[in-house]
Amino acid sequence: MTAKKVCVVVGVGPGNGAALGRRFAKEGYAVALLARTSDTSGPLAASLADARAYSCDVTDATSVASAFDAIAREMGPVHTLVYNAGSGVFGTVDDIDPSAFEGAFRVNALGLLLAAKQVIASMRDKGGGNIVVVGATSSRRGVARTAAFAPAKAAQKSLAESMARHLWPQRIHVCLIIVDGVVDLPRTRAMMKDKPDDFFVAPDDLADTAFRLTEQPRSAWSFEVEARPFKESW
Repeated sequence: MTAKKVCVVVGVGPGNGAALGRRFAKEGYAVALLARTSDTSGPLAASLADARAYSCDVTDATSVASAFDAIAREMGPVHTLVYNAGSGVFGTVDDIDPSAFEGAFRVNALGLLLAAKQVIASMRDKGGGNIVVVGATSSRRGVARTAAFAPAKAAQKSLAESMARHLWPQRIHVCLIIVDGVVDLPRTRAMMKDKPDDFFVAPDDLADTAFRLTEQPRSAWSFEVEARPFKESW
């Protein structure tokens, strides 16, 4: 159990998830790092003060409950939840397998619901908290190759908005970051070798946006903000 405020980052990979963990740790939070495997979360937890890695499959209610029970027992009540898990299954309606379609919904929408339900009661009891959801521009439109991704992200966005309308009066700040651009990762760099640095969304900068949302005064809370490089067409 820690005396620090606890931040849970759900979906910790080498890009945004790791950057979010580092950012909240830098601000003095104890950080719980959740991922299906410990490939990234384990070494990251070892490198940060008051950080722990937890195995969690966000599509499975039992796995989510087990992870959050351990966090409450070992670290304390959750002050901030950052939901960064997101399934990037792409293809047209001809290409997408129904199981992949369903899986995208389970990761993006069901997982958010399961994680949020684990923290809302304690946030309410403690007088408030934050739930930050990392979304995508695909939630706003369905282009040809987002037959699975766009509907799942749209469901996630609608769930986040519903949560915000219900929870803001209870002092729980629910907000959504629309990521509009290509996140800077080794695999995206390899795919786009001709692109300059400023073409990409820098994970550390996105993490800074997420943290600053949690610091907003209640009289001027934001629900939806965009994270977009200046070179991105929009």
